[in-house]
Amino acid sequence: MSQGEWQQISQEIRRKILPPGKQLMSMLVEFKQGGFGPEHAHPHEQLGYVVSGKIKMVLGDKEIVVATGEQVWVPSNVPHSVLALEDTLLLETFTPLREDLLATLPN
Repeated sequence: MSQGEWQQISQEIRRKILPPGKQLMSMLVEFKQGGFGPEHAHPHEQLGYVVSGKIKMVLGDKEIVVATGEQVWVPSNVPHSVLALEDTLLLETFTPLREDLLATLPN
């Protein structure tokens, strides 16, 4: 599988789904400042590593800021949203596989 193409999610957000393993997958998410990912939840565990930039996450009832070189853990089924406080590149890792995301890839 190739490294994938960037998918434009909104004017401020695009993502690149990377080749998955058997139970683990990653994607890059690029946010322009002000880009907002609305609240959602999923059964997958998630790690978000900020390669560059700064985000504010609402994670359940907590609000946290995560900056370059920092990581945030999103437990299964916890509602979360994200706001880019500056231009940001985020590496997100999920387990198990996010079949919903993989289904968006061209065959």
